[in-house]
Amino acid sequence: MSLPVFLEQETWHDYEIEFYYTSDSYYDPEISCSQDRFSVCFIKKHFDKPVEKRFFSKLFESHWESPQAYGFIENGALAAVIETAAENWNNRLRITNICVLPEYRGIGLGKALIQTSLKRAKSEQRRAIILETQSCNEKAIGFYLSQGFTFMGFNLCEYSNKDIENKEIRIEMGMLL
Repeated sequence: MSLPVFLEQETWHDYEIEFYYTSDSYYDPEISCSQDRFSVCFIKKHFDKPVEKRFFSKLFESHWESPQAYGFIENGALAAVIETAAENWNNRLRITNICVLPEYRGIGLGKALIQTSLKRAKSEQRRAIILETQSCNEKAIGFYLSQGFTFMGFNLCEYSNKDIENKEIRIEMGMLL
């Protein structure tokens, strides 16, 4: 397998990425609160039937700080891509987009992209690398765990006021460097 190539911002600005996945499971939060204690546990549960998710994002959006992207190109199109952005205020590197097209999954492209982002984080002496996923994207969560990421936090109403009902809670994962 070759290494991912650097994607020039001038060429790839506003390139639209279609994210698509199917999930059999989700992580359901169990939250308890008392006067002197909060506790949260995410429990893996199965959907009654597989759930399909589809959404879009663009590379090099203007709100990201110092974005960089790398990808694997097959037949003139991106087969896999990762975009990272600096978070200078807290000295972290955020993975803003990572996508491997379904037909290219399982052959090491995602791992190579993660390694590329780790090289950037280390070369910039970042203290951590972080990303966002959803509680219903159990395959992505499993992949991130296999790459050394751990649970860092969550938001119960990031996407809507019904994130818990929709089984789509924002989960932050990361690793300290």
